[in-house]
Amino acid sequence: MRFDLETTYLAIDGKGEVIPMPVTDTFWQTIDASPAATRSMLAVYPMTADWVSWERHPEGEEVLVLLEGHIEMLMDDGNRQTVAEMRAGTTLVVPAGVWHRALVRTPGRLLGLTYGPGTDHRPA
Repeated sequence: MRFDLETTYLAIDGKGEVIPMPVTDTFWQTIDASPAATRSMLAVYPMTADWVSWERHPEGEEVLVLLEGHIEMLMDDGNRQTVAEMRAGTTLVVPAGVWHRALVRTPGRLLGLTYGPGTDHRPA
């Protein structure tokens, strides 16, 4: 199986099963009914603009690898905010439950491995 991770995300169950999920116009509106609702998701996201909202994943850590570009990942654990600068090749593990959002300094691409059950968003 070959995929472009920008157009087909992968749901990974941690037991060896991988389920391809084509990214459609309604992907994010229907994600709770998809295999990603109970699994980790592997995807590549174009990073062209600052994120307009914060997100957090209360049930699992998130692994982010910046493939190209330069971003700053803002993180808020409820007590303090920190900034992690990411350049091409940098890997960041966002702890479970930590709010985070990206500020794009140079456009690029971000690979994410996310355990998404319970994901929440708030305005920036």
